Amino acid sequence: MPKVLIISYYWPPAGGSGVQRWLKFVKYLRDYGWEPVVYTASNPEAPTFDETLIAEIPIGVETIKGKAFEPYSIYKALFGFKRKKIGVGFAGLERKSFFSKVAVWIRGNLFIPDARMLWIKPSVRKLTKYLKENPVDIIVSTGPPHSTHLIARNLKRKLNIPWVADFRDPWTNIDFYHQLRLTKFADSVHRKMELSVLKECDAAVTVTPSWQADFPERFENKMHVIQNGFDSADFSTENGVALDKDFTITHVGVVPPDRNCVSLWSAIAQMAAENSDFKKALKLRFVGQVDSSVIASLESLNLMANVEITGFVSHQKALEYQMSSQVLLLLVNNSPNAKGILTGKVYEYLAAKRPILAVGPLGGDLDNLLNETKAGKCLPFDSTSSIREGLQWFWEGYSLGWGNFNPQEANRYSRKELTGKMVSIFNDLIKK
Repeated sequence: MPKVLIISYYWPPAGGSGVQRWLKFVKYLRDYGWEPVVYTASNPEAPTFDETLIAEIPIGVETIKGKAFEPYSIYKALFGFKRKKIGVGFAGLERKSFFSKVAVWIRGNLFIPDARMLWIKPSVRKLTKYLKENPVDIIVSTGPPHSTHLIARNLKRKLNIPWVADFRDPWTNIDFYHQLRLTKFADSVHRKMELSVLKECDAAVTVTPSWQADFPERFENKMHVIQNGFDSADFSTENGVALDKDFTITHVGVVPPDRNCVSLWSAIAQMAAENSDFKKALKLRFVGQVDSSVIASLESLNLMANVEITGFVSHQKALEYQMSSQVLLLLVNNSPNAKGILTGKVYEYLAAKRPILAVGPLGGDLDNLLNETKAGKCLPFDSTSSIREGLQWFWEGYSLGWGNFNPQEANRYSRKELTGKMVSIFNDLIKK
């Protein structure tokens, strides 16, 4: 059976969205005749930990771990973040403070490509020795953090093993890249590193058509799109999950500052002020980390009495919240690359079979997906009136009982089917 080495900084018991994609690929690779081997950090700076995910790793899968020195621990201590996780898109940082601005500058200009840069050299040494004694047929790197790609690139240079670079998120085109306060020199280093990865990998994978189109045209022949998806096994509960009686609008995952949609909160506040039934039934539920700017916006609109913040929960508990909610909320960053953003949770939302209220660019990949599957509505980020009109549709659906809500053609996004697409890339590479 051919082997694939997967270099992933995030791996169980680390939790969060960065784990799910390759945990699910690993779960199904043997069904397609491939044996996975995983290399990960023994001490990751993860947003959360979820011990329940360990049970999803197939029995006998070899996991190699290498210690990563985390410079984050130093500057978190220096700038007062010692007990705080620094979330995706800097959720949790008070970015108007002087110290936060300095911290972000350090992140962008000294930690290149990211704060896992010091993990690269020891990982290359460790894996070079391992691979000489335990050959594999393919190497996969998945980022962010994009340091994983540099580990794989250096292994490719040393051992000439076919290499697939998987971009779960963009590198220089990621939504918060412009917030890193980069000098011209730092920006040029980021871009040269990214270009070297694209030149030297044998195949590159990303998760949306728009992000594929953002890569330079000369790499078109090695670019592939394999979306994120859902695992049907996660949604098979023996007793089922009862729908909430309240009009729950649930967001699962991190809400960083750029997803603080004041237009949405304002539309909700207006409806609550004008419709007592709506106000009585409404519950805004956030499952995960919520930036302080979001809480401040909700407080200013007198909505906190209708808000529930659970913090991080296990993946299974998050799925139960999705299946029980009346409406699932998806917020897309108001950023230059917004049309290509398709977060992994949208596919789990589809599998949960609950109506999706998305706020993001019309005509983008998310809007197209919701239209294709008839799973909900995408509303423009900065139009309170348009959001309110769309919100009324969800309220009426709840008031009438929704009926049998079932998105169309969602099965094409099953994790097992998507693993087959990834394996097709592997098979093509080892034939060359």
